[in-house]
Amino acid sequence: MSESETRVLVLFGATGDLAFRMILPSLYALSAEGLLPPDLAIVGVARSQLDRAAFIERVVQALKTHTPADRLVDDAVAGFLERIDYVSADSDSPSALRPLETALEGREAGALHYLATAPSTYGSICEALSRSGLATVARGVVLEKPIGRDLESSRAINDAVAAAFDEDRVFRVDHYLGKEMVQNLLALRFANALFEPLWNSENIEHVQITVAETIGVEGRWAYFDGMGTLRDMVQNHVLQLLCLIAMEPPSHFEPSAVRNEKVKVLRSLRPLTTADVAKKTVAGQYTRGAVHGTPVPGYTEERGGGPSRTETFVALRADIENWRWAGVPFFLRTGKRMPERRTEVLMRFRSVPHNIFGTQGAQLKQNALRILLQPEEKIQLHVMNKEPGLDGIRLRPLTLDLSLTQAFQEYRQRIAYERLILDALKGATTLFVRRDEVEAAWSWVDGIIRGWELSGEAPRPYPAGTWGPAASHALIERAGFSWVD
Repeated sequence: MSESETRVLVLFGATGDLAFRMILPSLYALSAEGLLPPDLAIVGVARSQLDRAAFIERVVQALKTHTPADRLVDDAVAGFLERIDYVSADSDSPSALRPLETALEGREAGALHYLATAPSTYGSICEALSRSGLATVARGVVLEKPIGRDLESSRAINDAVAAAFDEDRVFRVDHYLGKEMVQNLLALRFANALFEPLWNSENIEHVQITVAETIGVEGRWAYFDGMGTLRDMVQNHVLQLLCLIAMEPPSHFEPSAVRNEKVKVLRSLRPLTTADVAKKTVAGQYTRGAVHGTPVPGYTEERGGGPSRTETFVALRADIENWRWAGVPFFLRTGKRMPERRTEVLMRFRSVPHNIFGTQGAQLKQNALRILLQPEEKIQLHVMNKEPGLDGIRLRPLTLDLSLTQAFQEYRQRIAYERLILDALKGATTLFVRRDEVEAAWSWVDGIIRGWELSGEAPRPYPAGTWGPAASHALIERAGFSWVD
């Protein structure tokens, strides 16, 4: 598929939070820079009974709220708004889509349908698109995560989507894959001779992946309390980072080759038995505390009272059973109401086989590669260095620090959705998640869910503004390591 063939982007759920916060501001940014096809139209679809003028007012307000003021240029905004139309429709049945059919008349074959709706509606929307004939001629469909809440429900949703769209026309979004630094993991590994020879169990002792958020659920109760952090973060974002770190070099940088290698990693994850879950996972839930000095309520207080067994924090140990990673533990950690917002990968190298510096080198520390993805993008290599002086050789750890934010100051920091939307319009699938990836991730996560259900243990409390329950530190310390906080 070529970019020029996509003539219209149909945005289902156009009045929802995701559309106003991420998708429409991203589309504006692309339009303002001339990166969208000149004749691309955007048709918003939602149940809200609005006319076009009322919807445009909401779009303008969304742009003012979520786009930096210096990037809101009057001519660019006006040009973007000219692209937009709105259709009030209930997408649950083919007959309800007739207003959309009218709006798309003559452009059906150039339509890309973006479902910014609850995943539970994907099946019914795709069925309605199929019965109306819109799916058959469409360019494809874009789906937001999570695809289901376990393997069974994921398969049901994927089956419903597959009945309307071939797999090569399905774009499953994991917005982490649109982040520059996440994509740079591939460049770091496969474009540099320095790292790849060391990227294995002979040289790497253990790996840590941390995705920390300072925010709470922030009005997402209806969604989050039925999902929890394991389903909301680990099954997609965290495991995608794991795949990019652990995958084998693909034969070419093309969609099927890259995604084949990611699937191999997921299928190589050692399943966690009920006994393993007790020893290798920790679930937590934040209580009242303070983040950056500001008091914040606990999870159940945000809910409005009453107990909940939903976890807001997960730490776990994952083991990859293949030749490259056998014996190397991967420690994964993600949670809400952490002390700081940070996404990073830490790879700790093994100790040198022999310390030639004797007592003067007693403080010899292991090398480490630290890849920070947000809020700042940087790569740090921790090495040992001699201190200046005449009194023998005294060693001190130093950091080689490459800040990509500073190195590329001439480039603005983009919303991850900008890259993903542009790729979807072009039909480029590399940065989207394939069905077998989704289901392989759910298959592994389901083992943890079953273990938690059988144990009956509630999530461990931790004060907001801390790094999770004490048990998460015990988890990694049992293996002889510690989290880098």
